[in-house]
Amino acid sequence: MNHRVGRFVFAFGVGLIVAFLSYQWITNPAPGVERQLQEAAVAAARKHLETIVAAGDIRIVDPLAPDRKVGKTYIYRAGDGWEVSGYYQRNEDDRWHPYLVTLDAAHALIQLKVQDPALVDNADPRIEVLP
Repeated sequence: MNHRVGRFVFAFGVGLIVAFLSYQWITNPAPGVERQLQEAAVAAARKHLETIVAAGDIRIVDPLAPDRKVGKTYIYRAGDGWEVSGYYQRNEDDRWHPYLVTLDAAHALIQLKVQDPALVDNADPRIEVLP
């Protein structure tokens, strides 16, 4: 009889702890705020990429529009700024070009690394064309 009471008290205590921790995890606003910051960084990276490539209607695969058939995409903090990776394609006949955009805290372009021979003649020193 004494073991039943002990097990009940133990199970009830563990249940309360799990319920409390679950409530704290669900109501924590930090992941939502982080997601909004990430979305803003990806949107800024898209604008910079579209401006530099200047191909009109390009298709972009990035963390907000992933396509695992094309490749994996990432967004992560880099100091005070962000690094966003992805792929773009000018049209259906073009191959997918991988890129890495580095942004500062204000979402200004610091560097763009890209594998696209069409951008070799670009005079912007922030653009690095990889082989």
